[in-house]
Amino acid sequence: MRSIHLTRSLTVLALPLAVAALVAWVSLGESASHADEGQALVAGSVCEAHELKARAAEDPHLSVEIPKEFDKAFPTRAACLSHAAAEDPDAPGPLQPIQFSHKHHAGTFEIDCQYCHSGTDVSPAAGVPSVELCMGCHSQFPKEYDQLEGIRTLKQHWETKEPIQWEQIHRLPEHVQFQHRAHVRAGFDCQRCHGAVEEMEKVYMTEDTIWWPWGLPSKKLEMGWCVDCHRENGASQDCYACHY
Repeated sequence: MRSIHLTRSLTVLALPLAVAALVAWVSLGESASHADEGQALVAGSVCEAHELKARAAEDPHLSVEIPKEFDKAFPTRAACLSHAAAEDPDAPGPLQPIQFSHKHHAGTFEIDCQYCHSGTDVSPAAGVPSVELCMGCHSQFPKEYDQLEGIRTLKQHWETKEPIQWEQIHRLPEHVQFQHRAHVRAGFDCQRCHGAVEEMEKVYMTEDTIWWPWGLPSKKLEMGWCVDCHRENGASQDCYACHY
């Protein structure tokens, strides 16, 4: 009985102490919150300035400070966001030598695939854009765009006359002779094999699995996947159509 009374007494004494500690913790948190609210968020780049302006527009109580050297229009917020997304290691697809966003170029600005990947309608292989082609556009952009690492890397390749070593995404075995021109001339969109690249920050292999009647799957770019497409579209299924 004594131990029960002792436990109750300790509980009664501990309860006020716990309440007092909770009140003190809440008060401290409120003080810290007010202190943070009183401090302005300072932009350290043009891209940060764009984001702080956007946040301030949503929250009028947010205090921001934009230094004069960062209060500029270029690079645009869209360019900043696409650049950051293209270097996100957690996003699908491998990191490329340059933070190039297909969504920004092919999606937002609707640049035709064959402008950069020229010759796909007349060549068996798809072309990779040259540094000269990229600089044809970016040499006309304001110098402020040099704040983006990807633009600096591009210009460095241009100065040293070195090609960009892009990471290849779609690759077939050497014994498969895939003719880009035959498929482009037949009216197939690039997205049929490459996915909606205009929606991708980093290009990656999209999933597409077909199932044969006997229950066997074939993934994208596997022979069964290609044969199934040939059957659907009345194309040749002869072995020599792709293996020669």
